[in-house]
Amino acid sequence: MNTAHVPTLEIESLRDWDARIGSADKIAGWVMQAIDLSGRADDLRRVDPHGAAFLGCSLPPDLTDELRERGALIFPPLPHVPFHVYRSGLYSPSELYDAILAGELYTQTTDSRIYSWATSLPTPDDLSASLAMTLHDHAISDALEELLEASPPERTVGILGGHAVRRGSDDYIGAARLASQLTLAGFTVVTGGGPGAMEAANLGAHLAGQPAALVHAIDHLASAPTYQGNETMWVATGMEVRAQTHPTGRSIGIPTWFYGYEPTNVFASAIAKYFSNALREDVLLRHCRGGLIYMPGAAGTVQEVFQAATGNYYAAQHDLISPMIFVGLEYWTETLPVWPLISALGDGRGMGDRLLLVDDVDDAASHLVTRLSTAAAG
Repeated sequence: MNTAHVPTLEIESLRDWDARIGSADKIAGWVMQAIDLSGRADDLRRVDPHGAAFLGCSLPPDLTDELRERGALIFPPLPHVPFHVYRSGLYSPSELYDAILAGELYTQTTDSRIYSWATSLPTPDDLSASLAMTLHDHAISDALEELLEASPPERTVGILGGHAVRRGSDDYIGAARLASQLTLAGFTVVTGGGPGAMEAANLGAHLAGQPAALVHAIDHLASAPTYQGNETMWVATGMEVRAQTHPTGRSIGIPTWFYGYEPTNVFASAIAKYFSNALREDVLLRHCRGGLIYMPGAAGTVQEVFQAATGNYYAAQHDLISPMIFVGLEYWTETLPVWPLISALGDGRGMGDRLLLVDDVDDAASHLVTRLSTAAAG
């Protein structure tokens, strides 16, 4: 049987399997992700499994070899790793910070344990560990793609900026206000998922339309202004704010264990955390067709500037060019003079009219809202 053009159907729960298997006689193209099928021997014997894939599933022991012989692809669970390799969804703050909720230390959290595992690997990585991380990141990308299907590309915006921005600072407050405005305008805010400006943006989206609650939340968070040397309290104050507030907006965080010493912030509605920073950066920038807003940051933010600029510079179609907005006139022209180079690159290119330098977050939000309204009207 040729399965080259068979459409893929993802089965992510036993309920989904039960709802579909009764009317099926062939399951080519079906991809089962980490579900327990040990009690579904009759189903597995009845259907033709050729071209189906079982990723980390529990199967009847007496059927595993038979299914493989009948043409199924079986990827076994990978033991001895502190994460779900074939996960079907993104992370939540409570999953990453389970230990904090139980009153324990940051070092005991799932997030920290995964980072410790990743940094303890031999160099070069052994094959099983590399395979586990690659399969995990593929599963994260798949889950993120599914989530973003509900958000049109032109309404997906990235807010990027430094991890060192302190809670309660002007830059922190500005990033939070910016995200609130964009969320209220119907945009989906995406960040790098870490601390600093990234946390502020996820917080602002979380409390969109609640200015008083946002001020109160920032005041509370400022009691632990930085995560450095204080990870447990930094996370705990964030979880306290989550418990005390009612979200009115959603956002996405895309962090990485490559920078695992930077804890993931707890205000993103969904967390797509990767092992590969290169993949994470590509995913983050590629999905934000509605615009990329750069708050002050250092090397990581500058890398994101030029990675996006390269894609925009060589874009085959004008509608594939993402607007790039820089917030902070003095910062981007003097402190880190990125703007002169970026604007020179844009001169005479399609990306030129998608570049903007502003000194206030209100101007950045207004520009994207106006641009979206103009595009919708035209």
